Formats: sequence, C-alpha cells, structure tokens
Amino acid sequence: MFTGLVEELGKIISIDKTSAGANITIACKKVLVGANLGDSIATNGVCLTVVEITSNSFTANVMNESLRVSGLKDLKIGSLVNLEKSLTLQSYLGGHLVTGDVDCTGKIIDISSDGFSKVYTIQIPKEFMKYVVYKGRITLDGASLTVSSLTDTSFTVSLIPHTQLSITLGFKSVGQNINVETDLIAKHLEKLLLSREKDNEKTKSNISKSFLAENGFF
Repeated sequence: MFTGLVEELGKIISIDKTSAGANITIACKKVLVGANLGDSIATNGVCLTVVEITSNSFTANVMNESLRVSGLKDLKIGSLVNLEKSLTLQSYLGGHLVTGDVDCTGKIIDISSDGFSKVYTIQIPKEFMKYVVYKGRITLDGASLTVSSLTDTSFTVSLIPHTQLSITLGFKSVGQNINVETDLIAKHLEKLLLSREKDNEKTKSNISKSFLAENGFF
C-alpha cells in the first residue's frame, strides 16, 4: 500500500525485455534508504518488487500483465519515473490509500495555464470514469492528485510549480500517456452494492397474483 506522495524522480538506466516480461533498473537515492530485497516500490504507480539493489539503484521484474495495463512498456533508458516506498504504520498519510495496481492508461489531451498552475486534462476509457469524483483523489503515475473538473470521458488536475518539477506529469506533453489508478473505496462500494443487488434478486419471491390464480388459490 502507498500514499501517492512521490518521494523522488528516478531514472531508467537499463531495460531488458523478454517474452516473460521485463527487468528494469532504476537509478535513485531516497527510496533506497532502508530498502531491502523483496521490498515494494511504486514505480510510476505500479507496485514492483526489488530483486536486486545497489547503493544507487534497484532492479525489479515487471510481469507481462503490468506491461499490458500500464505505461511501463513505453519506458526507455533515460525516462523519469515517480518512486515511492510502501506505506508503514508509522508513515505520514498525506495523500490517499494507493494500491499500486494500475487500472488503465490515460492520455493527456490538453495542457493550459491558470495563474501559476498548469491544468492537465486526462482522457481515460469511459468505464473507469464512474470511479472519478469531483474534488476526489486520483493517482497519476503513482502521484496522488485532486480532480478539479470532469466530463463523461475526461478529468482535469492542477499542478503548482513545485509539483511540476517533482513528478513525471510536469514533464509530459499533450498526446503522452500516463498510468491511472482510480479510487479504491469507490471500487469496493461498487462491489458491495452489486453483490447486494444479486442477493436481493436471489431472495426475491416468485409468487404473484397471477401465480396464485393459476394454481387455484382464488
């Protein structure tokens, strides 16, 4: 579990893609403090396991499913990535609960200015928009951001100058993709409501006035 508060920007220094997946090595510093083999580090919002570690980098395996769903497949040597170590019970929860399981990739369709802020419009598949709420939280490349407006197929987020320099979104341009994880609580609520509807359908009585008449009750 993560908070969506990016600790640092890492840089891809090695990519080895095979039919089994990919091995990526990332140069970084902050997230390595106290890190060990087997630890989880969110990389552009994707939860990856550390399989090798040095004083200034770590290597992770990326399985094919993660490559299919996320933008990790588009990374190149030199690409910047958002990094965050997993949450502990002693951690400061300044963002929101993030699982590191990307739902889809979104596309940046517009970038505009609003005072000192940059406003990014992100388009995502329509089926995921039901989990996006005005003034709610959204995770983009692992960064926890606030939804400032939305339509049926897109939403906007705003970045102050500090954030523009601290996360990958600030370096992206129109037409580029970004990893999107929607709200975990919204997905749980949907599952509970759907389960309740199914349970109600199963217990709903089939007895009706016509049934009673057909069977001679009146």
